[in-house]
Amino acid sequence: METLWFILVAFMLTMYVILDGFDLGAGIIHLLVGRTENERRLTLNAIGPVWDGNEVWILAAGGTLYFAFPQVYASSFSGFYLPLIIILWLLMLRGLGIEFRHQVHNPLWKRFWDSAFSFASILLAVFFGAALGNIVRGVPLNSDGYFFEPLWTTFTVVPESGILDWFTVVLGLVAFFTLTAHGANYIAMKTDGEVQTRSRSIAGKAWWGVLVTSVVGLIATSSIKPEIWTTFTEHPWGYIFPVLGVLGLAGMIIFNVRRQDTRAFLSSTTFIAGMLASTAFGLYPNLLPSSIDPSNSLTIYNTAAQAYGLNVGLVWWIVGMVLAAGYFIYVYRAFRGKVVLPAEDAGY
Repeated sequence: METLWFILVAFMLTMYVILDGFDLGAGIIHLLVGRTENERRLTLNAIGPVWDGNEVWILAAGGTLYFAFPQVYASSFSGFYLPLIIILWLLMLRGLGIEFRHQVHNPLWKRFWDSAFSFASILLAVFFGAALGNIVRGVPLNSDGYFFEPLWTTFTVVPESGILDWFTVVLGLVAFFTLTAHGANYIAMKTDGEVQTRSRSIAGKAWWGVLVTSVVGLIATSSIKPEIWTTFTEHPWGYIFPVLGVLGLAGMIIFNVRRQDTRAFLSSTTFIAGMLASTAFGLYPNLLPSSIDPSNSLTIYNTAAQAYGLNVGLVWWIVGMVLAAGYFIYVYRAFRGKVVLPAEDAGY
């Protein structure tokens, strides 16, 4: 049962990165693909019906973590207090940028909120990548299962390192380029004309950033955390996940060149899913590794809730996922196809 909940938490986090990832990517490229007011509104209209629903996945993942592995939730939310507060403010700033820009019909007002939207999206992508880097690298957990990390220390990978060091920044750049390409593929899929052309161009250029930073990140991970490959050695079938990631990476550039935007978007989705699944597979059964003493690591076995609670919770999780799936299927079907420019007073 503990392994099942590990898979469910990983699945929900992956869904968040895929779905809210293209929203973040759209924010990153917002000012680049939108040269005029109408073009910027078109970009926002492409994500307008779904962006707030996509963010629910991170809340659901946090709730699932709290229910299934409460000690991991308590430890990570206390240890990562500072970056979580920063992420909270960035999420609010991003939402304000989307919702406030059309409240006042003034070019300076709209430009300010457009810039806020892009700025928050860029930093969120980097911080989410750095958060993944902290989990892969490990955190200074003590024997009680708690830790605290400052924002940065010496910027080197040491047992008592901060949130940001060269390794976590590298993974932050991986996330930045990946979500930039993912968002550009989505906007290219949902738009026509100049916005579509610019989005395709950005997706093609961002692909090179994904390739370079992913290779550097893979080498760095193998150097500072070689034990992440142990699970793959013991269970070779797990190599299917990095293979899917490589196929997705190749598909991104192939379909971009062919101007097949939907397939390019599905390829970036496959790349994200493959890479996150590979990371989760390599970390298993660790949920939060310790950088100072491996015996202090929080695993699915020493942090799971009682079996009765996990069994009952699974029933309610399935019910919730059926309702969520129904909602998302309805929304994405209702707003399928190319977006159109709304009336000036309709928002976005």
